[in-house]
Amino acid sequence: MNVLFLGTGAGIPAKARNVTSIALQLLEERKSVWLFDCGEGTQHQILHTPIKPRRIEKIFITHMHGDHIYGLPGLLGSRSFQDGKDKLTIYGPKGIKEFVMTTLTLSTTYIKYPLEIIEIEEGVIFEDDTFIVEARKLEHGIPSYGYRITEKDLPGPLLIEKLKEMNVPAGPHFQQLKQGETIILDDGRSLNGADFLGAPQKGRIVTILGDTRKCETSIELAEKADLLIHEATFGKSDDQLAYDYFHSTTEQAAKIAQEADVKKLILTHISSRYQEHHIEGLLTEARSIHPNTELANDFDLFDIVRGE
Repeated sequence: MNVLFLGTGAGIPAKARNVTSIALQLLEERKSVWLFDCGEGTQHQILHTPIKPRRIEKIFITHMHGDHIYGLPGLLGSRSFQDGKDKLTIYGPKGIKEFVMTTLTLSTTYIKYPLEIIEIEEGVIFEDDTFIVEARKLEHGIPSYGYRITEKDLPGPLLIEKLKEMNVPAGPHFQQLKQGETIILDDGRSLNGADFLGAPQKGRIVTILGDTRKCETSIELAEKADLLIHEATFGKSDDQLAYDYFHSTTEQAAKIAQEADVKKLILTHISSRYQEHHIEGLLTEARSIHPNTELANDFDLFDIVRGE
């Protein structure tokens, strides 16, 4: 599991930063990629990465501002020409279905794969055997959501040395025991798989927030997360601008991470007013509060290590 930043800018594309899109790569966990937001030019950014559009299984939209959605029509259309036959599901606020269907219809773009569009409310919006995704409203000028992605705990490793000590022959029995089944050996012994598994591996938690002022909901969504991705449109000296435009500063994002007891914070959605020589200062502001902080650039890749 890792995150690849396809765009880290705010509002409009800039030379150094495209507008927002984040890829949560779940290639080992489910052989797929989940996108969070899809700003203009996202499919162009993907061309510079190993991501294959057909692997994109889900797209989560935080809110309906253009710098978070204008890349959707192009990406959806191109996926049809790139052997994309697997179902794609889009989750987003009210209006996302009308936006997508209107642009596809008026441009006579034909989708050759199953497309489902779900307009979300607060609460659990997706759950299967491996992940739960919860959405909550943040504090922005229009409805904007944050997402908490929780990986379910995995069974512990099979205690192979213990089996060898008991002279259990390797083979299909090992797989059955790893699945927690009870087996009967040729010599008549009955073995319960639960007795041969180590401690469960705790699932990872990733929180990805849309545009927002500092608010209590952000803390709740980020509680004890392994990774929090938070917008930092402004530096701390521009806190009034941040408040007026329903955004956050570097310092405010770091305080959210600190209060939520987050392991790692990554800042994104950086205003184009800040040039390269400003970046170290922005990062220092956040690290003074939450030391384990990074500021994302386009195409940065961060692993989310289990148990880190």
